[in-house]
Amino acid sequence: MSADHTYEVTVEWSGETADYTRYSRDHTVRSQARSTILGTADASFLGTPERWNPEQLLVSALAQCHMLWFLGLAANSGVIVTSYVDHAIGHMVEHPDGAGEFSEVVLRPEVTLRAGVSERRLTRLHERAHEKCFIARSVNFPVRCEASSSTFL
Repeated sequence: MSADHTYEVTVEWSGETADYTRYSRDHTVRSQARSTILGTADASFLGTPERWNPEQLLVSALAQCHMLWFLGLAANSGVIVTSYVDHAIGHMVEHPDGAGEFSEVVLRPEVTLRAGVSERRLTRLHERAHEKCFIARSVNFPVRCEASSSTFL
């Protein structure tokens, strides 16, 4: 049985674009009763460094999706995870005309588990999480997972 899901967000900006180098890239991203995300462009594209940019949000979405699938698969297979940290990194190529695209995203999860889980089983859980991740399945660039050696309690 398949199901369709819809996700609505509101992206809002106001200002004046009279001068390309001076208009604010700051904006808000909202969705129903959730906290507002303060967005901007990357600082290299004249954005505010303290705010989230779309590139960071894309890398974050990939890391979160992988983690959520991994945790669910682990729980369903009897693997007890006690900590999960991912230091994900995205690589984007900018072309001379200003266009660009991501060339890859590398997920680098560090997982802490209860004893009794082999590295092979852990690797398979990451592979299955990657196969299932909605976001990774939707992008047209490689998403790699480089899980570090896990700590076993």
